Formats: sequence, structure tokens, C-alpha cells
Amino acid sequence: MKDIILTGDRPTGRLHLGHYVGSLRRRVELQNSGKFDEIYIMIADSQALTDNADNPEKVRRNILEVALDYMSVGLDPKVTTMFIQSQVPALFEFTAYYMNLVTVSRLQRNPTIKEEIKQRGFETSIPVGFLNYPVSQAADITAFDATCVPVGEDQMPLIEQTKEIVHSFNRIYGDVLVNPKIMLAENEVCQRLPGIDGKAKMSKSLGNCIYLADTSEDVRKKVMSMYTDPNHIRVQDPGTVEGNTVFTYLDCFCKDKHFEKYLPEYHNLDELKDHYRRGGLGDVKIKKFLFNVLEDTLQPIRQRRQELEKDIDYVMSVLHEGCIKANKKANATLKRAKDAMKINYFDNDEDSISEYYKKP
Repeated sequence: MKDIILTGDRPTGRLHLGHYVGSLRRRVELQNSGKFDEIYIMIADSQALTDNADNPEKVRRNILEVALDYMSVGLDPKVTTMFIQSQVPALFEFTAYYMNLVTVSRLQRNPTIKEEIKQRGFETSIPVGFLNYPVSQAADITAFDATCVPVGEDQMPLIEQTKEIVHSFNRIYGDVLVNPKIMLAENEVCQRLPGIDGKAKMSKSLGNCIYLADTSEDVRKKVMSMYTDPNHIRVQDPGTVEGNTVFTYLDCFCKDKHFEKYLPEYHNLDELKDHYRRGGLGDVKIKKFLFNVLEDTLQPIRQRRQELEKDIDYVMSVLHEGCIKANKKANATLKRAKDAMKINYFDNDEDSISEYYKKP
């Protein structure tokens, strides 16, 4: 069996540091590892329309933004197939078949869906497409025979539902679909990066993001406004590291080399934390350090994006070629599934519907 990755993002806005530490950085590492036979990264525009149906221009505009972010962080179209969900019709046919294997009550119990319904105020009026999101995601994953799905922690209930659908389908129709495994960020802190306001999750809708495409000045302003320890009022006051957003970001991005470059009086992050806990270390100093650390990550991404923006036709050609490859793969899987379901009525073989009626 081939080792295959399928993952992606909804094009509802530019991608941010939460996406980067939660999945993008890992995707690039996996791409460059050479351990995978095929890698598919999907821009999930159809799923984005489930709660943006009245604003399709927003989704259309952000397809290019997401593609630029993908390529800026290091996803290589020579190795990774990047494609647009709506341009692969087989995914919607898979979704229709899988809908027969899932109950409405099961979808409503999905923790991720329950939380997002609450966030969007859908409690009394849930769009069917939005409720059906886990089924659509199962179609995306299985259509590409994905063995590995690198996602954030919040996606775990959705992957579990995919595994349930795979089990049901294979039980009824035979061993057809591949059972995927979830891959979380190795650094537990990075599985869900908080917003700059200290809220549990960085979110475009909450306006608490640092975007990959932000200018250096934008990043500086956002870092300097970050939530820290509300009881650390004076420099000499002892400070709390746990739950302190600045230190959470340092846990995700800081390396020992950054101290030698930007804060040589410390050898590592543990020493910095110890000093903050004792008192005598101000928030402004650690925020300035964090800004420099983040710039080390973001500046190369920013420069690469600026180069790509000069040749948008190339970026679109990458997506076009990716859609062609994605269709070829998904169609092959769909044929295998339809053969197993016995809905291949016009195939020219002994199992076709015409041959069935010829049998004595």
C-alpha cells in the first residue's frame, strides 16, 4: 500500500500562525522527508461555502490567498499536488453515497461540529451542508486513499467520523476504502495556538490572528499588544508562565540559537522562564524577543510570497495542474467503490447490468 497524505484548508481568509504550527510546518517537513508516495493538499472551497453561501466572492478571492500561503511556506508543486475541492466532482458523488451511512443524530453529536454551530449561531437554523461537513471530509480523505491526515487537534472528531464511515462502507461492500490515521503536531503546545488576546484559539472570525502575509510592522504591533500575566504589573513582580500567551508562542517558535542572536544573557528558554517567574523581567523585553523570533520564521515566507505575487498566472497554473491530477486519482477510487456497490451499470464486463439479464 502506498503512503498517501491528504489535508487542506477552507479558503475563508489568509492563513495564520495557528495554521502554520498546527499543520503547515508539519506538511512541509513531511513533504521533504521523502517518506510519502503521494501528497494532496486541498483548498476546500465547497466546504467554505457551507457557511458563506451568501458571499461566494469571499471564497473565490481567498483561493488565491491560500495558494500563495501554501507555496510561500515551502509546499512544492513538483512534489505536492495542490487542488481546489469544487473542481473534483467525484468528491461530491462520494459524499452522496456516504450520507446513507451516517445518521443526523451522529452528525449533531460531533464535538467539532457542535462547537462550530455554537460559534456561528446556527443553533436554531443549521444549514444542511454545514451539518454534513464531516461526511464531505470523509469523501475527501477516502477519495485519495489517504493513509495519513495531518491536522490540528480540533479536527480529531472529524477524522474519527471518517473512520466510522470507512468501517461501515467496507463492512457492507467489502474491503474497498483505506482507513486513515490522524497525525497531530509533535509539539503538544502547537496543536492549538491561542490568539494574541489569550483566547483559546487563534481565529480569523475573532480577529486575534498573526497572518503569514502580515508585514513586519503588523507583526510588531500585534506582538506588543499580546496578552501576558495580568498580575505581572511591575518589572520586579514575579510572573506566571503558564497561560501566558507570549511564552506559549515562544514554546512553539523559539530555539536556543535565537538566544545567542537576540538575547545572549540567556542560554535557553528555561532560563528565561525561570527569571520571569522570579521577577525582574519585564513583558516588553520578552515581547521584543518574541517579535525577533517570529520574524526569523516569517521573513523568508514573506519574501517568497512577494516573488510569487509577481507571477499569479504561474500560481493558477499550479492549481490547474493539481486539479487534473486530483481528478485522475479520485475518479479511479470512485470507480473501485462503484464496482463494489454494484452501480457500474454500463461497464462492459460480466458484472454489467446487461450481462445480468442475459444470465439463464
